[in-house]
Amino acid sequence: MEETRWGAISTAIILLLLAINSVATPLDKRSLQLIGELNGEGPYIGVVTVYPPEEKAFFDSNALKPHPKYPFLDLSGRRFRVGKIHGKKVIYVRCGVGMVNAAAASQQLFDLFDVTGIVHFGIAGNVNSSFSIGDVTIPKYVAHTGIWEWLNIHGEMDKKDFGMLVIGRYNKPRAKGKNALGRIGYQPEEFYSHNGKPNVPEDLIWAQTTSQWQDLAKSLEGMKLDSCLNSSLCVANERKLVVGLRAATANIFVDNAAYRRFLFHNFHVSSVDEESASIVMTSLSNGFPVIVIRGLSDLAGGQKGQNAISTFGPLAARNAVKATLGFIDMLP
Repeated sequence: MEETRWGAISTAIILLLLAINSVATPLDKRSLQLIGELNGEGPYIGVVTVYPPEEKAFFDSNALKPHPKYPFLDLSGRRFRVGKIHGKKVIYVRCGVGMVNAAAASQQLFDLFDVTGIVHFGIAGNVNSSFSIGDVTIPKYVAHTGIWEWLNIHGEMDKKDFGMLVIGRYNKPRAKGKNALGRIGYQPEEFYSHNGKPNVPEDLIWAQTTSQWQDLAKSLEGMKLDSCLNSSLCVANERKLVVGLRAATANIFVDNAAYRRFLFHNFHVSSVDEESASIVMTSLSNGFPVIVIRGLSDLAGGQKGQNAISTFGPLAARNAVKATLGFIDMLP
């Protein structure tokens, strides 16, 4: 019954899209036919990562077994790969860096394919001193900390703002008077939901990943993670995986110790990245489950010297992939 229902829905969508003027849609007739055929074989788990080093770690695992007839489909500049991981049907895509790319790729998955939810993995900056490079975090809450209200030097925070950053507090040496850059008030996201009132968004600070998937992920705690990239490049002690913390997302690569401390003390986040909140909010807005799995690649400015992402990014990506494959294996 479920397959019949989705087959009928897919056919209806194809007929509707074919009726649209070709100028209005980048999808050609052949692509629509392939999508319809693939959806008839679904449903699938959506798997999303961000950029080539993460994708390389994923491909190096050899976990993705390509679809025998249609191993991939190219749409709007992205390659959607179809196959199985641990016997589970998946559609994998690399979204690209930043919140716009993450939202666009996620929405494509929901609009075009019969997916049941998104498993998102990648690397992230570590802002929690109790964690180390190579550890993996599966956050319960993710905030979009890139919506700023840059206030007048004498301005007051809006009642909706939270976690105000007063730039003058970070003067070195501490200057007398006020810093001309003033202060920043963080604004909540406008969240549109599939079960909310049309055109009536709610203010949202913390987007919560799917509770059932969080509970399932807890059994990953204690899994064996890699501490070495090779025989000569290792990090001290064993790596750990922790479920249920907080993460921050913005179109900002954080490599600044003062801002790292601000994020940790004001938002109590353990990791920072540029995509997770976008994927979580897009999934929740459409009514689909979602989980985020991030390997910690650097100290987001807390280190001495150069950022470690170029050295240990591949290790963080490998551990994120291990956790992702373990999670997919547990999905019913």
